[in-house]
Amino acid sequence: MDELQIKLCDIQGRLFELSYDNGYESVVFIKAFMNSEIAKNLDSKYNRMQWAGEEYLLDELASTEELTKGGELFSKDILYWTGYLYRYWHFMTEEESHKIYKQAPAETMKRNYMMFHTLAPEIAIEDLKEIYRQKKD
Repeated sequence: MDELQIKLCDIQGRLFELSYDNGYESVVFIKAFMNSEIAKNLDSKYNRMQWAGEEYLLDELASTEELTKGGELFSKDILYWTGYLYRYWHFMTEEESHKIYKQAPAETMKRNYMMFHTLAPEIAIEDLKEIYRQKKD
């Protein structure tokens, strides 16, 4: 993982945290983001969105997706870890965001946070992929 990729993981983690500050329902926000054109742009080898900060990314998402306020808000720790890990997962496997979300939706990330957040990202990702494989079978 190079320095730019780590920075993008951090920006995505902060973006997810910012959803809390704006009161966006966590499950709705995470699903909308991971299936958005913005996430698709961040998945590409190079896209101008990769140079945007979390505030800009949130404004862009809010202008194109139905984000609801109220409802359940995950803790900032869970949100940061989820956003960071999803981007790390993309860089590790080159899977697209919407495919990552299908394997580990918001509820799965919240449920497994306590067990996985102290693990190395590669191990947490492998464990999440294994949970998905077991559910599929």
